[in-house]
Amino acid sequence: MRKIFYICLFLFLGACASTTQSYLDNVQNNFANAKYEINETPVDKQNNLDLLIDGIALFHTDKYEQSDLRFEEFNKRNLHETSTSISREAAGLLLGGGVNSYKPYMMDSLFVSYYQIWDLLAMHDWANARVVINQSYARQQNMSIEYKKMIEENKNKISSNTEINQLIDKNTADWVVFSDIMNPALMYLSGIYFLNDGDFDNAITYLKRASGMMPENTFIKQDLEYAQKRIAPKNTTWHFIDSGFAPRLREQNTGIFLPNIGMVYFSFSEPYLNNDSGVIKSAQLLANVDAMFMTEYREYQTNEILRSFTSAASKATLQATMYNSGSDSAPILGILSSIYTVASSNTDVRTWATLPKYIYVLRETKSSDSKNNLIYTRIINGKITDNKTINLK
Repeated sequence: MRKIFYICLFLFLGACASTTQSYLDNVQNNFANAKYEINETPVDKQNNLDLLIDGIALFHTDKYEQSDLRFEEFNKRNLHETSTSISREAAGLLLGGGVNSYKPYMMDSLFVSYYQIWDLLAMHDWANARVVINQSYARQQNMSIEYKKMIEENKNKISSNTEINQLIDKNTADWVVFSDIMNPALMYLSGIYFLNDGDFDNAITYLKRASGMMPENTFIKQDLEYAQKRIAPKNTTWHFIDSGFAPRLREQNTGIFLPNIGMVYFSFSEPYLNNDSGVIKSAQLLANVDAMFMTEYREYQTNEILRSFTSAASKATLQATMYNSGSDSAPILGILSSIYTVASSNTDVRTWATLPKYIYVLRETKSSDSKNNLIYTRIINGKITDNKTINLK
């Protein structure tokens, strides 16, 4: 009887996560077909995830001012949360770490800056584009410091728990990750901005960072040479291509046997990698968004597994005590504690699901004498869903 009860509870738990997964799957399907449903809730009332999804949807429909408004609201709420690990982990140990609000990843903030720069360049708002670039650089520096702290803290947390350590190592063995929080697409776009503005000192700073992040990219090196020679390129097009979708999260359930208690079942999220969807010939990789996500998520999953296991173990102890109390109400108390154990273990599988899997760049010199420009293209499932050209000053 008890076994059947557990099965029913876990089916219920899985259904809760599936609701979120289905919603984000639907969002991705809409984006793949260039269908964008904008949330009608007032901007200041939207949660963080709605702001992110709406912001990029408005960008794709050329509503740059409205897109920038969503991203600015996101920044207003999260500008000083350089260590989102703190806010994510403090968001309540029950109900999957925060059901009512989406706690952004550090990477989310870096992509907000990236797309906000595109918004402002499309509106030819050069001054505010510079402001966003400067803010994003400072934010990335602060995040780098906080990320290193998080790594050290997690090493200490898992060192004494062999089984949890093995589970984490198994889950992350095949992940491609970076050594730091980074967004080379943001750095390169910023470098191009300064290069075209004639601000060669700042151009060198950003292009060096971008080249260090993506050392195989010859286009970045080419622009860095221009900046070091203090020459602005002419008749040049920089073609940025967003391709595919970044990883999505799926809920996983597992169990670890504890003496005197039995199997302790707990849940955690696990990334699901999407396929790439085609690239323009001769383009070079600028940003591996999969690896960017995994870099940060690996550390969050460590906290998530530890938190979920610790919570489940303490509740399993309560549950065992209830079942074995010997009182007439033991069965019902045991069932109630079981409901509490499973219902409070729900895993948060929310992410900014519309981000690309990869960002590529193609740098071309035009034959005719004309202004430099940027081209932004979005490719999903081999189809171009957005294509825009922005003239640079």
